[in-house]
Amino acid sequence: MFANFTYILVMAVFLEVFLQHFWIRKMHSMKIEQVTKMYGPSWHDKAKVGTPSIGGIVFILVMLIITAIFAYRYNFPMDRIAKIIAYPLAAAAIGFADDWLKHIRNSSEGLRSLQKLALQVIVTVPWAIWTVKGPTPMLPGIMMSRTAGILLASFFGVGFLNAVNVTDGLDGLAAGCTFISFLALLFLVRMDPIVFVMSSAVCGICIGFLWHNANPAAVFMGDVGSHFLAGLLFSICVNSMVVILIIPLGFIFGIEIISVAIQIFSIRVLHKKVFRMSPIHHHFELLGWKENQIVVRFCIIHLIGICATTTLIFMISTKIH
Repeated sequence: MFANFTYILVMAVFLEVFLQHFWIRKMHSMKIEQVTKMYGPSWHDKAKVGTPSIGGIVFILVMLIITAIFAYRYNFPMDRIAKIIAYPLAAAAIGFADDWLKHIRNSSEGLRSLQKLALQVIVTVPWAIWTVKGPTPMLPGIMMSRTAGILLASFFGVGFLNAVNVTDGLDGLAAGCTFISFLALLFLVRMDPIVFVMSSAVCGICIGFLWHNANPAAVFMGDVGSHFLAGLLFSICVNSMVVILIIPLGFIFGIEIISVAIQIFSIRVLHKKVFRMSPIHHHFELLGWKENQIVVRFCIIHLIGICATTTLIFMISTKIH
């Protein structure tokens, strides 16, 4: 298994580094670049404006190439591939629409928040109905009804798309944490060959992307990239019948989206801020932490969080039994 993981990882890294290089040049020529944002620390304008901003398209291409190679080689069942890949592709389409609107408008604002949320729901609910066919495990050995499983998958799916999206605000943060999540997934989920290939490929894609996305970033993944990665991680959890694992695997992403919710609630209801700025990584920027410090420390917290929450889930499950 380790030999196969290494083979897939290296293949994905080289494809991502190579194809992203040419896509960066193409985006520069097409002026698909970051513009001044209406939110975020003021110094981001100087540091990040002009950086190509839809690099996540290459994620999809690399994943499809590697999946096609191994599907042909090992005769993977196409219906299984379709159930796993359909959701991240549909989610990526929403992200691309948002990114493209930003490009043609030369603005940091693409889809409105409610428009994006509505599209996410429209994509997630039918996919959940299609995917969740029977009783779904809440915890190992603890089942819930199909209806409850569909509702849970829809709620977590939409939430997780937004959680990864808001985390993608610092160079290397979303890609680094996603790499940790998929690496952990390889240890936590009983692997069928398709899940193993896709998870190993994402590990390589994230490493290859970090080659270009490390501070100072030469490219950003954009909403298309964050939606694709979030959709794929969640799809694998649902299709592997371990929906609950999205909580530990999405640990830092959950903290980021919760910080946004707390800030919005506090401003609108209490008329004061809890954080200097949300998502919470911007709060630490305004406290004086360097960007690389935040990224490395958040990755460490994410890794510890995955270990701690996974242990807690299995302890609870063991006590219930």
